[in-house]
Parts: sequence; C-alpha cells; structure tokens
Amino acid sequence: MENEVIEAYERLVSAFREGRDKFGSFAAEATIIDGGRWFGSLAEYRAGWDAWVEKMGHLPVPATVETQVLSLQVLGDTALLVHSIQSREQTDAGEETEREIETIVFARQPDGRWLIVHQHLASLPD
Repeated sequence: MENEVIEAYERLVSAFREGRDKFGSFAAEATIIDGGRWFGSLAEYRAGWDAWVEKMGHLPVPATVETQVLSLQVLGDTALLVHSIQSREQTDAGEETEREIETIVFARQPDGRWLIVHQHLASLPD
C-alpha cells in the first residue's frame, strides 16, 4: 500500500512541478490550509487558487521543485505523509526560493484511488 500512496504523492508533485491542474489529487470534501488560510472544501480552495492565479496574471510554474518525503504512515485506508518542499521561481522581483513543509492525509476511495482529504502547507524560516 505504501507504493500506491507514493504514486499518488508523485502525481501531485508532478502536477505542481509542471504547472498542471493538481486538483485531481484531492477528494471533493478535502480541507486545506495554505498560506495560513483555511479552505473547508476543494471547491473553496479551487476558487481561492483561481483568484490568486488571476491576480498574478499567470499560472505559477516553478523553475525547480525538490521534495523529500520525511515520513509516511499507512493506517488502513488512511495514510499520513509529511514532506519538505524547496522551489525556485522567477518573479518580477527576480528569482525567489521558497521552503515549505507539508502534511498530507490521503484516504483510499471506494474505487481504490488514494486522494488527499487534508493538506496543511506551512512556510519554513530561512
């Protein structure tokens, strides 16, 4: 089962790395904490994300993304994954590096897919 969770995780990271729609990795009832803001559903998060992209004027595509799984626990049909993220991207101000830590809770769906039911992203200090 760990391999299935890692595959689901890698699909999410690939989508982020390539600037593709990452929302297919989430269950509709997922809750998300991103940028210190609470989103009570995937629809709410998608609306917030779309507003952010519109404000930026483009979909962010990082120049590089490095991740490292720090912990993975599979507990029946639920899995808890913690990973670190370091990404670089070009901005109007120049190149910026962002370091974050993220906790992701996956749940196996009736069709066998592992989808995110909760995600908590937090910035790490420099």
